Amino acid sequence: MNKNSNDTLHTQWHNDPFNWKLGFIYRNAKDKRLLVPKRWGLGFTLNFGNPLTVVLLLILFVVPVLIAFLIS
Repeated sequence: MNKNSNDTLHTQWHNDPFNWKLGFIYRNAKDKRLLVPKRWGLGFTLNFGNPLTVVLLLILFVVPVLIAFLIS
């Protein structure tokens, strides 16, 4: 698949309201990107259809709790 067809596919997925939960949570298992452009405004949001997102969030939340637990 070439870059233009990837860009077209990403644009179609991004514009599909079915892939947006509550208007701001992006979830599309077919889209392998971890970060996708926000629907409105500037910046990026996580693709909750990507399993790596769950791993990343677990690390971000569990590691600080473990550190705090081990220090105290």
